[in-house]
Formats: sequence, C-alpha cells, structure tokens
Amino acid sequence: MKFGESQGGGLIGQSVRRVEDARFVTGRGCYTDDIQLEGMAFGVSVRSPYPHAEIRAIDTTAARAAEGVLAVYTAEDIADYGMLPAIQLPGSVATPRPVLASGRVRYVGEPVAFVVAQTRAQAIAAAELVDVDYAPLAAVGSMEAALADGAAQIWPEAPGNIVFDWHLGDKAAVEAAFANAHHIARVRVTQPRVAPTSMEVRAAVGAYDPAQGFTLHAGSQGTAALRNNVATVVLKVPVEQVRIVTPDVGGGFGMKWFVYPEYIMVLHAARALGRPVKWTGERTDAFLTDAMGRDLASEAALAVDADGRFLALDVRTHSNLGAYIHQFGAMIQTTAGGPMMGGLYHIPAIHNRVLGVVTTTMPTDAYRGAGRPESCLITERAVEAAARALGLAPEEIRRRNLLRPDQLPYKSPLGVTFDVGDYPALLEKALVASDWAGFPARKQAAAARGQRLGRGMAYYVEYAASGGTEEFADIRMLDDGGIEVAVGTQSNGQGHETAFAQVVAQRLGVPMAQVRIVYGDTNRLEVGNGTGGSRSMQWGGNACLEACAQLIDKGTALAAEALDSADIDYAEGLFQARGTNRSISLADLARRFPKALDVRGHAKVPAPTPVFPNGCHVVEVAIDMDTGVPTIARYTVVDDFGTIINPMLVEGQVHGGVAQGLGQVLMEAMIYDDSAQLLTGSFMDYALPRAAMMPEIAFDTSPVPNPNNPLGVKGCGEAGSIGALAACTNALIDALDGASVPLPATPEALWRLLSQQAA
Repeated sequence: MKFGESQGGGLIGQSVRRVEDARFVTGRGCYTDDIQLEGMAFGVSVRSPYPHAEIRAIDTTAARAAEGVLAVYTAEDIADYGMLPAIQLPGSVATPRPVLASGRVRYVGEPVAFVVAQTRAQAIAAAELVDVDYAPLAAVGSMEAALADGAAQIWPEAPGNIVFDWHLGDKAAVEAAFANAHHIARVRVTQPRVAPTSMEVRAAVGAYDPAQGFTLHAGSQGTAALRNNVATVVLKVPVEQVRIVTPDVGGGFGMKWFVYPEYIMVLHAARALGRPVKWTGERTDAFLTDAMGRDLASEAALAVDADGRFLALDVRTHSNLGAYIHQFGAMIQTTAGGPMMGGLYHIPAIHNRVLGVVTTTMPTDAYRGAGRPESCLITERAVEAAARALGLAPEEIRRRNLLRPDQLPYKSPLGVTFDVGDYPALLEKALVASDWAGFPARKQAAAARGQRLGRGMAYYVEYAASGGTEEFADIRMLDDGGIEVAVGTQSNGQGHETAFAQVVAQRLGVPMAQVRIVYGDTNRLEVGNGTGGSRSMQWGGNACLEACAQLIDKGTALAAEALDSADIDYAEGLFQARGTNRSISLADLARRFPKALDVRGHAKVPAPTPVFPNGCHVVEVAIDMDTGVPTIARYTVVDDFGTIINPMLVEGQVHGGVAQGLGQVLMEAMIYDDSAQLLTGSFMDYALPRAAMMPEIAFDTSPVPNPNNPLGVKGCGEAGSIGALAACTNALIDALDGASVPLPATPEALWRLLSQQAA
C-alpha cells in the first residue's frame, strides 16, 4: 500500500498529520516535571554507592537539621508497606525488593533514604549529610562472575545465583532429530545490556487529601495498571483511594511500565507532611536506576537435513535479571519472548531453556520488543549459520522453511498458533525492494573504495496484543459539539491522539477535528492495560469501535423520540427518519437532551486474540578497512501490519525501532566493572545512535488483515527493533566472511577483527 492510499475508504489508511504535534512543537506540552502544585516540596533519593553491602546504621540527624529540610525517611518509616511488585515464575526463588533498602543493598544506586525539603537544591544538599554505615560485601557485576565457582551468593536461597530454570518445548524430540540430522549449525549469541534512555527522565508528584486519598502524577505506560500496583501491592489501600494521572510522556520503551521507589515515597511524604511532594530524576538517576534491557547469553543449535530443511532447534540462555526479579523481569526471556523462538519457520521440534541469573546490578525488564528481538536474533543467527554451512543462499534457506499460507493456522512446537499471513510472498517482495540481485556489483564497488560490504537479512515475527484482561473506551458529547474519547491505553509519543481520532471520526462519520482523545487519568479510566506489546490499536482501537456502536445505538433511541419516528438511520453524523427529510445531528441531539439523558458510549472489551505482525529487514553495512567504522549503506523493510490506520505514524514507529536496533548492534552497552560499579553512567560514556548514522529506510508493506479483530490490525510499535537487531548483525557477519561479531560491534571491535583476518 502506498502512503496516502485509503484502506476501505475514509480516514483509515490516510497519512493524517499528528494532531498532538502542534502542542509539542509550540512548547505547550505538559510533562510530569511541568506540574506545579501549591505548597509543593521536593524530594531526593539517597542512593547506595556500594553494589553489595550490609547496612549497619543510618544516621539522619545532620540531614534533618539542614536548612529547609522537612523530613528524612528510611525503611523504618515505611515498614507497613509491601514490596515492589514482581511476577514470579512457578518454582522461582523470590527476591523481595523493598521501596527503601533495609538490612542490605544489592546494586549501586539502590535507594536507602528519601529527603524532602522546601527546595530541590536544599534536598540535594541535605541528602549528602545522610550518614550510612555500610559493611561492603563481595559483588558480582556480570553473569560470568555470578556463575563462576565460589562466586558471592546474592540470595542464599538461590545456589549458584540461579533463581529459576525454565523450559519450553520437547527436549526428547529435539535430541531424536539431532541424532538423524545431516548437519547441526551452532552459534553463541551474546546480547549486551542496554539503557532505555527516554528523552524525558522519570519524575513523580505526590499529593494527599484525607477525603479523597492519594494522587500520583507520573509518566507511565498505563494509569490503571500502575494504580493497582501502587494501591494494593505496595501501599495496601483500596484502589479507590489512589488516583494516577499521567500527562504527556516523553518516551517509555517499556521502562515506564513499572512502580519505582520514588513513586511510593512522594505519596508517603505527601500524606505525612500534608503538602504535595515532587521528585524529578536526573540523567544519572536514569542510568543507575531505570529498568535496563536485554543482557543475555545464548547457545543455539539448529539441525537441518541434506536439503536445508529445518529439523529441530535447541536453545539455552542465561538471562541476567540484576539484583532482584523486577516487575516483569522473569517473564521477558521466558513467557514473553521464549515462545517466539524459531520464528515463522516450520521447525518440527524446538526446546528452549532459560536460566535466570542474579547479579549485583540494576534489574532488567521489558525493553522495546520485550524478549522478541532477543529470540529473533538467536533464531536468525542460527538460520544464517546453517545456510553458510550448507552453501545455501540466505534467501533460499528461508524460502525452503518459511511457513506457507496453506500451512496456516500453524501451531508451533512451543504452543503459539500463527493465524494468517503470506510470509513467502513478503520475502520475495523484500528481495525485489532491496535490489537483492544487485548486491554483488555494490560489494565490488565498495571493495574498490576500501570497504567491506556485507548484506544481512532477518525475517521477524512479533507476538502482539498479549497480556491483560480488558480495555476501555468512553465517548462523551461535549457542549460545543465536540466528541471526547477517553481511551485506556497510554500514549508515550506514538501518535495515539491522531490514530484513535481517525478511527472514531470514520466510524461516526464526523470531521476528525471534532474528535478529542484523552487518556492518563484513573478518575476517567476505570480499567486499561496501557501501551506495551504493540497492543494499543488492537485493544484501544477496537474499544473505540465498540463505544461508537453504543453511542449510535443510544443516539438512535433518542433520535426516534426527537424525530417522532420508529425507523431511524444513522450516517455521516446525522440521524434521519427513514423516508422523510427530518434529521438531527449527533451534536444537536446531545444539546437537546439534558445531562440525565447524556448521549454517551461506554465500552469495555475483552482481550483480543493475539496477532502476529511480521516482516523482512534487509541491511547492507559497509565497514572501512582502515578504521573499522561501519556505515549503513542501504536499509529495506517490508512489513505485514494488517490494516494500517495511519501509514505515516507506522513508518515513524518503524524508523524509531530500527534506530534502537541499530544502536544495540553498533554502539550501545551498559558496562559494569569487576566490582559491579557502573562505568557507563552518562552520555559521555554511553553511546546512542545519532541522525548522521541513520540510513534512508525504504519502507513498504505487504498487508494481510487480521480477521480476528474488527479493524484487521496487527500492531507495529516494536517491529522495527525486532527485525533490525538480527538483520544488522547478520550483515556485519557477512561483511567479515562469517566471523563471529561481538555486540556492540564498535569500530574498534570491527577493526580488530579485520586486522586478525589480514594477519
């Protein structure tokens, strides 16, 4: 589909400009740190400088006496609160994580106290006066250190620092297939730890009213889920006593899903002091204490027959969870990403094993893709290794093994049922779009310029719209004729205000300018699973459709009274008495009836059937032979996202995901030294992709609408990061004639590999 073409007519399928951008580019956005409440005080966390230590005592005397200080809180002051939320796998060792450390700290940056003062500067100064008597303990800053003989034990209940050993699939079937295989391709894949680095750092404002309860303003990826965890898990109060308000959010990428200690402490302090309290993190706080991503090492073996058909896949992964099992941390490489191992290939037997490792580092959790980029990289590395071993072209081995339309629906050996798609046709479209046949000539020309040119391919699949129970949408007619739609998902910059407005405007047949999207307040949104897992349009979009239908039904009944007719038709914003010229607009109908008969649609929809966005990335990477500097020479993406609501927004999401995938391959890595001190605690040390390194991306789609949801959508938010990680890695390996490439593949690392090959 070309951009600007409509799918089904009307607004759906049109590249409508983002309506929210006018607010952002003129500086009228409102982020958490912009919120100012009367009488507001300011909080600062006191953080441990040690990665592992016993807390002997905390002396707050000097800090309490400092200028402007209102209170200093330690774990003793919040002893009645629960632990921070964490989902446990069956049989896993529990690693309870307190809001403020008590007895022991387990990573650098763990909060041990919270200082509140009249000004932020006063709170920062007083925090330096909190005297903590630490007794340092042995630390383990990496999985290798944690798994070594004689390593310090982070949790006594977890021998060898293993907190779970998770399996999925049929090990016996895999072993039987391996015994009869023509060849077994083996790869070791290490994926470094990365930082989410959202433009907006975390912040929180807490307030308390004895009559109404707590109010927390915080950037989040969903207010209803955050409220449930804050209220019932930590504060141990009814959810009705907690209101969560999320204003504009400057990026989330998974990291803003979670309950962080500061969110609890501003609420506690607000109640104790009788005044609002704000905490705003600095970039150092973000690097030290935002939930990090990836950090795993895997060994994969792919068995093939003499014709290059896949027989079995066996994967064993060690996943670094950090010091504690974070909120979803145990799920990311297991129940979230684990079932996607093997991708959209016909592999009769798969076994996937993941061991959760604890270290004295900040915990890891969901980061854009949440396990699916990791599984895709492992699978696609094994596929490339098998092709190279058999002398098959990368596209040919995929042709022979991708699931065909006549094999769908297909239940994988790991229990996932892939429903609809034409994966071979999409692959062929990507080969044409990338000028696959012209690569040899480009490779020769690059060599003449002193460059190694490599080509990489990855066929990815995403498991979207999973998790949660129901979604919410509410439509109200406003006095000025506008239509206000409250949606339970949460925008973190994706363009929800535009895409949802397109859906509602087309369904109701009204101008898009008449529709206003609101979100981010539990006073209006009683349920809602937020944004994550590429779910917003499947969940929120379909909830909007249902709310529109209810609005039309209610309006039809009222219009029958207003027009004195039993037969009412609705189209293009008008209710019309059938066979007459009598009609009334939706807006006029709302104005005609008092609030007691408000025209309103309200919908809760159950969780939709999971959907499977998929596609093919093709990358060409040129490596300068003298310096090792890599350049992305060409980048092509063909995706199947089903029905596309707004092509421009979708392309933007793909571009962002590709940038994060390329960053992980080429430069990003959170590094702890042997003593578990963070070495990459600022942008002076942690590299991010810049505009100059981003290629022009040739983007196209090959849509097969999903029949299991009314809009036919499949989700797109994480797809770019899933495909980019594997495709770019494969391109580097191809440029180096099959040599294993460490990630991140920095210029120094690539230069050393080139030097070794030249020696």
